[in-house]
Amino acid sequence: MRHTCLAVLLSCLATFVSALEIEDYRLFPGTGDRVLRVISTGDLEVFEPYLLAFQARQPSLSIDYTVVSSAQLYQAIRGGAVFDLALSSAMDLQFQLANDGFAQSHRSETTTSLPDWARWRDLIFAFTAEPAVVVLSTQRFEGLDLPTTRQELVTLLREYPDRFDGAVGTYDVRDSGLGYLFATQEARSTDAYWRLSEVMGRLNPQLYCCSGQMIDDVAEGRLAFAYNVLGSYAADRLARDSGGRVQILGMQDFTNVILRTAIVPTTARETAAAGALIDMLADLGQREAPGDWPLPPLGQTGTDNLVEFGPIRLGPALMVYLDPLNRRAFLTEWENAMEQR
Repeated sequence: MRHTCLAVLLSCLATFVSALEIEDYRLFPGTGDRVLRVISTGDLEVFEPYLLAFQARQPSLSIDYTVVSSAQLYQAIRGGAVFDLALSSAMDLQFQLANDGFAQSHRSETTTSLPDWARWRDLIFAFTAEPAVVVLSTQRFEGLDLPTTRQELVTLLREYPDRFDGAVGTYDVRDSGLGYLFATQEARSTDAYWRLSEVMGRLNPQLYCCSGQMIDDVAEGRLAFAYNVLGSYAADRLARDSGGRVQILGMQDFTNVILRTAIVPTTARETAAAGALIDMLADLGQREAPGDWPLPPLGQTGTDNLVEFGPIRLGPALMVYLDPLNRRAFLTEWENAMEQR
């Protein structure tokens, strides 16, 4: 009977999920009938340790884990998709969902112990802080002085255009929610963003949806560097890169630090289990040392030699660039800068 119920549930879920552009998927079977449905932007290899640790606490619970882009996650929850937990690196889109009534409240001793900047109205909870970094190919940069600021990077690209033509990677902010967040926050904070974008735009930049793909292409030598990728993914790849093919740079003039967040959608059915997983993640987020977990805690970034500017805060200011007129104006300027060929 248990397997019949589970099969029916997964069949119904598959009908909806087929409309999503799924990047990865896995079912972690439990011993009982209950299923916790999680939609996430987090790569499976990154989140698997957390899911297994949670399932060890609740072995009867099956965990259905679907990986999509941040934009797809936002559209799915806004469209009424039935998931019990939504985990995303695009904190502006998560905040918009919470603010617009697509999240239900969860309150516990663990969540109330989070810093004020890491939670909002018992609706959205941060559990890790991650910087945007530059990941470079050591082979492609051989013989060059490594830039430490955006202006130094601009100067380098101008001096060696042939070396970097077609070998610069960054997000396609029209499709990537996280890329759009990084870009808009950086544009608000430093004029160097647009100067760098214009220079990269003359070099036939390669545009991506996700950090993982960019980092892979740097490691394989197809890119000289990837700009504004998640530091946690870069650190994980660096730890596995025994050949010394990649190196992480944190820009010393300005660093974006995003909060990876969780919400319980209003369509959630396993709210108790979703809340329990939030509590586990929030508790790990407040640990003092990184330990063996893939993602850094809220108080640390997981990368060395990085100037700290504090995380982007959860609040209404996140929605400024989600306004349709502001978004259209920003994307027009971005396209003019990045698509010059």
